[in-house]
Amino acid sequence: MSGRAQLMWDEAVTGYDFGPGHPMDPVRLALTMRLVEAYELDRGPLEVVAAKPAGDSTLRLVHREDYIEAVRRASADPGSADGAYGLGTPDDPAFAGMHEASALIAGQSVGAAEAVWHGDVLHAVNFAGGLHHAMPGGASGFCIYNDAALAVARLLELGAERVAYVDVDVHHGDGVQAAFWEDPRVLTISLHEHPRTLFPQTGWPEETGGEGAEGSAVNVALPAGTGDAGWLRAFHSVVPELLAAFRPQALVTQHGADTHFEDPLAHLAVSLDAQRAVAESCHALAHEHADGRWIALGGGGYEVVDVVPRSWTHLTAIAAGRPIDPTSMVPPAWRHEVFRRTRQLAPQRMTDGRTPSWRDFAEGGYDPADRLDQAVLATRRAVFPAHGLLP
Repeated sequence: MSGRAQLMWDEAVTGYDFGPGHPMDPVRLALTMRLVEAYELDRGPLEVVAAKPAGDSTLRLVHREDYIEAVRRASADPGSADGAYGLGTPDDPAFAGMHEASALIAGQSVGAAEAVWHGDVLHAVNFAGGLHHAMPGGASGFCIYNDAALAVARLLELGAERVAYVDVDVHHGDGVQAAFWEDPRVLTISLHEHPRTLFPQTGWPEETGGEGAEGSAVNVALPAGTGDAGWLRAFHSVVPELLAAFRPQALVTQHGADTHFEDPLAHLAVSLDAQRAVAESCHALAHEHADGRWIALGGGGYEVVDVVPRSWTHLTAIAAGRPIDPTSMVPPAWRHEVFRRTRQLAPQRMTDGRTPSWRDFAEGGYDPADRLDQAVLATRRAVFPAHGLLP
């Protein structure tokens, strides 16, 4: 197996554009790629590759044929979308070329999964992906085709017997969970803001998988306001033990940047530095438990200048084996590009100035009066016994 890493990129993914004023501004993708280039990550060990759009047979691994046809119709005639199948809604307005742009993003994640499984590369990144809310029969939450679920499905199709999916987006990874609800070959783990306070109002700890797949769905519902220490404590109190027990042959991770304290659509208080720390942990866990096979995806993130490009450039650099010093100055050329495109001032450094740390449960036990610890304990009690682990 090669040690090389791949970045899946086609400039046409920026055509995934719901229009002016929509939070899912494709400039976040363009600015991320420009920052990757400014750090020259696209040279050397990281190969930039464009995969083909996902075809119908691939899309049908997750999505119903009638839904794919509905996307095609709305793509050709956006004015005809009336809310059926979730298309033509405020969250998912129809736009010309919607099917093509969505299939292209899906194709990058599927291509990443293929490259990693075949051993062409050890790690592959598609930060345009991570559209985890799309359901088999409908669009949801800014997501048309569920590229994350399609990547997992392709791994299974290629012969993987156990695939783990870890989602650290602020929103519950509901579409991926739904796609594999009754499939014990897939372990889905989602850490997200509590469903009482955030879309999609799912992801309760009691959601643990369907018949025959009990314990295959894992949900950590974090209290609003959770910051670095609590977020990292929750991650490290749930994810490593479950991966060790499940023994995945490949790890797919979703790195929505909307956990950040500046994000306008959610209520967690996580820093860029903690996001970087979790990306490093996912990298290490892939090597520890999945022979290094790691497919890393983007996701949400709506502070499109200050947060998303830096977070996903760190992710890309970690996968490439060229991690960026958080204290480094952001290249001036990128800051100029940010101002040219957005008329906003770019951040100066690749850090929020935080030094994330957390208290391990093994060192101090649980505090039954602490809301974060209550959330973690609820998850462990719900799923750990199904994996032969103590809650």
